[in-house]
Formats: sequence, C-alpha cells, structure tokens
Amino acid sequence: MTDPAPRVVTPDLAGLRALSHPTRLRILSHLRIEGPATVTTLATRFGLNSGATSYHLRQLAEHGFVVEDAERGNARDRWWKAAHQETHSRAADARTQEERDVADAFLQAATVMYAQNLQAAMEERPLLPKQWRAASTVSDWVHTIPASKAADLVARIKELVASCEDEPGDDAVPFAFQIQAFPVPGHLEPARGE
Repeated sequence: MTDPAPRVVTPDLAGLRALSHPTRLRILSHLRIEGPATVTTLATRFGLNSGATSYHLRQLAEHGFVVEDAERGNARDRWWKAAHQETHSRAADARTQEERDVADAFLQAATVMYAQNLQAAMEERPLLPKQWRAASTVSDWVHTIPASKAADLVARIKELVASCEDEPGDDAVPFAFQIQAFPVPGHLEPARGE
C-alpha cells in the first residue's frame, strides 16, 4: 500500500503562477470538495469544452495539484482527483517583486472564487434546513490593533479550523470556512521597495 498524498502543498513560483488561473483554481476546488471527476463532467460543470478542460487539467497535473485516479475509468474515460487538500501560497514570505506579483495574482483569483462561493451560499440560504442556517454566519468585526496582534489572531483562527477533523455521517456535508482578514482599505500608506 502506498503512503497517502500529503494533505498540504506549498507550490513553487511556477506552480503558484499556474494555479492563479481562475478556471484552474475552480477545477481544483471542485475536485477537492466533490471528489474525482472526468474531463466531460468538469467541462459540463464549468461551461467549457473538453479540449480547454483537458488543457487546464494537464497544467494542474504538471505542477502536482491533480493526478489521474488509477482506480477509476478506462482507456477512454480518464478520471482526475486532487493530489492535496490544501494549498499554502507563502505569500507572506515573498521576497522579490516577481514572487509578490505571482502571490498577489493567486490571491486575487482566490478572492474572486471565495466571493462567488459566498454569493452562491447566500442564494441557497433560504432553502437550507434551520440547523444549517443557524450554523452559518456572514460576520465581520473591526478592531484597531498592530500587525503583530493581527498576525497572532489569524494564526490562532487557522489553527482552530485546521484542528477540525472530517466527520462523515448522514447529517454531515462539506462546510466551508473562509477567512478574510485585512487592514481596512485606505488606512495604510503603500509599502515601498520591500
């Protein structure tokens, strides 16, 4: 038996650049949440043709984000699955302008996807059972704090969410935690030459 794939991947610059494409990010997210899928299934889901979908999957595979699911399919029908459950970008560790630009492009693509996910969740909210409406939140808090305190709070929130284990069952569903934490726009001078 082979070792299971690592849960987390921290891509190199080329991998992060490849993942910055919004369609690739959506495909990878879909495979992580919904499980393995064929090119045809993904093409239908995202309104693409099979050629474009195959291209995006090849790009994701080239950088180690997805792999063929050898337990499914046949010579005609290839199945793909996510190789990891999480991607860490190292955006905070970017040292060169190129690294910052690539990290920012990835974060921009992720932000658009998160906003779309939140919008879809709010559109579906009226249809949810009461217990799932009660378990969900769209909240914000604004506190005036230094960067060190902000970094500590974000790290503690991430640690808490990461400590949650999947609990499959009849009443269990994928439940998204999206964390957005940032200085309120317009309150900081732009950084120069960091």
